[in-house]
Amino acid sequence: MVGAGVLHLTTQRREFQAQVPDWFPVDEDLTVVGSGVVEIGLGAAFVALPKHRRTVGALLAAFFVAIFPGNIAQYVEGTDAFGLDTDRARFVRLFFQPVLVLAALWGGGWLSRRADDEQSEELATEEVDTGE
Repeated sequence: MVGAGVLHLTTQRREFQAQVPDWFPVDEDLTVVGSGVVEIGLGAAFVALPKHRRTVGALLAAFFVAIFPGNIAQYVEGTDAFGLDTDRARFVRLFFQPVLVLAALWGGGWLSRRADDEQSEELATEEVDTGE
């Protein structure tokens, strides 16, 4: 994520700008810079805040959902970017976004049975400690 965010701000900035849909109400450069900063922040948070990985994973999954309309617009509008220069390539790419959402949830511990067990134990411990 950090790498992708840095590319938003540097060498791939124009490519990312091409992916911002025409109908999006925010300037394309501001959109690219903002999303790059968010990606850098979320990627860094995964590393720097391991105790908050569930929250960061959920935020990252939500981010991937939020940018999905841009991917759909790239397909519908036939926008060439990142070597996606055919309708087929742009269409196939759409199926990778749910994979990114699942990867973020998995990385955040949302999809593992063990994480659920650990969370249940933590809640039980909190209830004993607080008397609730």
